[in-house]
Amino acid sequence: MANIKLTKNELKKQKDDLRQFERYLPTLQLKKQQLQSVIMKTAATLERLHKELEAAIGDLDDWVAVFAENSSFAQDMQLDRLVQPDKVLTETENVAGVSIPAFRELTFKEISYNVEDYPLWVDTAVIKLREIARLDAIVKTTEIQLSLLEKELRSTSQRVNLFEKVKIPEARENIRIIDIYLGDQQTSAVVRGKIAKKKLGEAGQ
Repeated sequence: MANIKLTKNELKKQKDDLRQFERYLPTLQLKKQQLQSVIMKTAATLERLHKELEAAIGDLDDWVAVFAENSSFAQDMQLDRLVQPDKVLTETENVAGVSIPAFRELTFKEISYNVEDYPLWVDTAVIKLREIARLDAIVKTTEIQLSLLEKELRSTSQRVNLFEKVKIPEARENIRIIDIYLGDQQTSAVVRGKIAKKKLGEAGQ
C-alpha cells in the first residue's frame, strides 16, 4: 500500500478513484472476451489457410514431370520469371479496438511472354503458381493479424489483473484505513469536547 494522507480530501480522492476503476473494469473485461473470441476465429482461419496452401503446393506433385521441362528453358524464360509477386495490398480494419491489416489483393509484375515460345501447360502452371503466391500472402497477413491481436490480449489481460488484483483492492483498503482514522479522530474530538464541557461546568460551580 502506498503512503496516503489521512484526510477527508484524500478519502474523496480514493473514493473517486475506486468509482473510476469499477466503471472501467467491465469495459476491459468485455474487451478481453472479445479479443479471445476473435483470436479463436483467426487461429481457426489461419489453420484452414495453411491446409489450403499445403494442398495447393501438393497439387504441384502432379506437375513434377512437366515442371522438369522448366530447366530446359533459357534462364530468362523460366517460370519464376513469369510469376513475380509485386505488392500485397491490405486495408486497415478495427477489430475489438485493434488496428489490423486485412488482405485485399496480391499484385504481380506485368510480364509479357510469347505463348508460342512455351508448351501449352505453361499457362495453367502460371495460374497455379499465382494462386499459391496469393494464398501465401493471405497466410502471412493473417499471421500478422493473430500476432497483433494476441499482443493486445496480453496487454488487456495485464490491465484487467491490475484493476482486479491491485488498484481496486488498494483503493478499498485505503478508504477503510482513512475511514477508521477519521472515525477515531471524530470520536476523540467528541470525547475531548465532553471533558472540556465537564471541566467548564465544574469550574462554574
